[in-house]
Amino acid sequence: MKLYLKYLSIHVRSSMQYKVSFALLTLGQFMVSFTALLGLWFMMNRFHTVAGFALPEVLIGFSVVLTAFSIAETVARAFDVFPVIISNGEFDRMMMRPRGLIFQVLAAKMEFSRMGRLVQAAAMLAYAIPASGIVWTPDKILTLVLMIVCGAVVFGCLFLIYAAITFFTIEGLEFMNVLTDGGREFGRYPFAIYGREVLKFLTYVVPLALFQYYPLLYLIGRETGKFYMFLPLVSLLFVFPAYGFWRIGLRNYKSTGS
Repeated sequence: MKLYLKYLSIHVRSSMQYKVSFALLTLGQFMVSFTALLGLWFMMNRFHTVAGFALPEVLIGFSVVLTAFSIAETVARAFDVFPVIISNGEFDRMMMRPRGLIFQVLAAKMEFSRMGRLVQAAAMLAYAIPASGIVWTPDKILTLVLMIVCGAVVFGCLFLIYAAITFFTIEGLEFMNVLTDGGREFGRYPFAIYGREVLKFLTYVVPLALFQYYPLLYLIGRETGKFYMFLPLVSLLFVFPAYGFWRIGLRNYKSTGS
């Protein structure tokens, strides 16, 4: 952890070398995501509810997904650009160092400008929390924290799977964006609105609904069972197949010779 924090401070100082560029990139990330919020606001202003969810309830679900994605993309950005690490020979150098490969990849790149989305997510939460009418008892506060933390881990696992595919293809496969960037965009609404089959897929295959939709039902009082409160923890089981696929890819890795 001490070494990781050292890398973190290095990346922070590196980002701050060009403060204007960093500020503009962060603003750009905020504005790109803000357009999605505007679309959501206009639709909800016209129809008032979607699948029975009011605007503040939708915004809580959206902010959870956006916060989780922003944290994962900031911390695990190197897995998103892993094809470059493979093709330029950097991964070969990593394999010769006495540190874990996942740790080295995580420490190789951190994109703090991606936190522009986090600012928007915080603003949405600041509005939605009092407007939702939810009585924020300690168990519901804990539920919200679990939704965000576990969501960041799930998105991080998706980036890890994307990187593992690169072991076989060298170049990244863009279809994974359907689950990463697409998961962020779909998360503008509670996942149940996309239909039963999609909800099943996002529950049992890629567990995005486990940290967004089901705990949201508990927060707004549609479900009262404590089981829904802890479903984000169940989504952490996704770590095992993601790591297993990484190990399979690593065993089949052949140097590009760069």
